[in-house]
Amino acid sequence: MAYNFTVERTKNPKKRPESETQLGFAKYFTDHMFVMDYDEGQGWHDGRIVPNEPFLIDPASCVLHYAQMMFEGMKAYRCPDGSIQIFRPEMNVQRMKKTNERMCIPDLPDDLLVAAVEQLIKVDKDWMPKLKGTAMYIRPFIFGDEVSFSVLPAKHYRFMIILSPTGSYYSANDGGLSTTRIYVEDEYVRAAPGGTGFAKVGGNYGGGMRASKNAMKNDCKDVLWLDAAEHKYVEEIGTSNAFFKINDEVITAPLDSGTILPGITRDSVIQLLKKWGMKVSERKLSIDDIVEASENGSLKEIFASGTAAVISPIGVLNYKGKDYTVGDGQVGETAQKLYDTLYGIQTGTVEDFMGWTYPLNFDE
Repeated sequence: MAYNFTVERTKNPKKRPESETQLGFAKYFTDHMFVMDYDEGQGWHDGRIVPNEPFLIDPASCVLHYAQMMFEGMKAYRCPDGSIQIFRPEMNVQRMKKTNERMCIPDLPDDLLVAAVEQLIKVDKDWMPKLKGTAMYIRPFIFGDEVSFSVLPAKHYRFMIILSPTGSYYSANDGGLSTTRIYVEDEYVRAAPGGTGFAKVGGNYGGGMRASKNAMKNDCKDVLWLDAAEHKYVEEIGTSNAFFKINDEVITAPLDSGTILPGITRDSVIQLLKKWGMKVSERKLSIDDIVEASENGSLKEIFASGTAAVISPIGVLNYKGKDYTVGDGQVGETAQKLYDTLYGIQTGTVEDFMGWTYPLNFDE
């Protein structure tokens, strides 16, 4: 259906970044945001674009106490001809549905997310960065703000979208891909079967911060999570899906455990690798097998995939106080090819032979 959201223009425009070469990640936010309300019995209503500024929330709002919320992550990209496109938004829609169902949050109409994103970017398109390596990060989120201490699903929600012009997620990648050190976490866990690991919710990330501090103490950038039951099988890297190339096979954790986020970039990586004729397996892989592969030279590459960084190559794993080198410690050919292809498709510099991009329409 066609949506015509009301627009209230800001009277206090924000100061723009002085340079697109040092945008960082989520340091700047545009002038406007999208807001829509839900009331039990009325459904979603009053979608609007308003100035991006602080808003009031009651201290007894249920989200502050019981964390009934969800979020998504997307990017919009500037193409060489000046047009703007987003990447596989239908997958964000489907993932939102699964997260909302898990969190007892009312479902959104299938076409609402893209319509809201398109109209919000239209209002703030002057913020859209142009330099290579930049994009507009899009953060949709929903939270229950009913005033209640009852441990029950809320009856009122807000759906919001904010925008942030960004550069590289990892500053070390500003000049191209580089490898990072990763700490293997064998005490804390990210997710367990029956939990919310497959959903995109704040609690998954808040609960991971203690492990991230452990990683930093060991001069590592992030964490490689192991499974909750046996602390044996590798799952995700930080907030991203993980891939391991041993000999000529690329392995990633399966989704059937319910502990792995169904990443959009993850799915894209799998599809591209299969198209290129590479062997891809979605199966369990133990940390012991990875250590052995590092020691005998068959561990060729490890990389993470996600919306923020696209592809993040790993050069070293730190496990139980010992470093294990991945390949030669440098960016692998598979990771580099995936990054060049995915980022090229996203930004319109490589032909979209997969039909993954969605051009935004800004016709008046």
